[in-house]
Amino acid sequence: MSATVLYMSMTLDGFIAGPNEGPGNGLGDGGGRLHEWVFPGAEGGDFEAATARLTGVNRQIYDEMVATGAIVAGRGTFEPAGGWNGDHHGGAAIYILSRHPAPAWAADWPLVHYVDDLAFAMREARHAAGDRNVLVHGAGIAQRALREGLLDELEIHLIPVLFGDGRRLFEHLGVGQRELEPIRVLAGEGVTHLRYRVLR
Repeated sequence: MSATVLYMSMTLDGFIAGPNEGPGNGLGDGGGRLHEWVFPGAEGGDFEAATARLTGVNRQIYDEMVATGAIVAGRGTFEPAGGWNGDHHGGAAIYILSRHPAPAWAADWPLVHYVDDLAFAMREARHAAGDRNVLVHGAGIAQRALREGLLDELEIHLIPVLFGDGRRLFEHLGVGQRELEPIRVLAGEGVTHLRYRVLR
């Protein structure tokens, strides 16, 4: 059975973006450090060549991520990334949660669907994904999905760095504990991959 799985790189002190996040600085100051594990040696901007160099555990996690059948994300993740040029990976359907229509530069991309209801986005993504998992991405989406009981698993790529400020992954969850069942811990190069099931 398919699952909705959050994939996020996070600092040891809980940040998924550095300070001064904004247009032209989507990951905040120093935020690129969070993705060095998946894009080794990509300082020149050749991300495809960088992922081709992945080996071992990091290769395994990357391959799992790009085997997902659909993506659910928010505008704050999608738009600063240039909409992944309309195809995050392998022709997977992309559902963007937004109260606004798609911007003109993304409006004609056939894989991209702007929707204003998270439960609807998750249902459509599951349908599009078939028996594959749904990749969930972005702090705002993660927080809402957890609050609304729509997130099945978390794959946290824990980076051994402290930012001290920026955007936190687990804020605005409301009062109350949420129990997680550890599924696996994998040590990659420069990162520890932690996978949990959300207990309901």
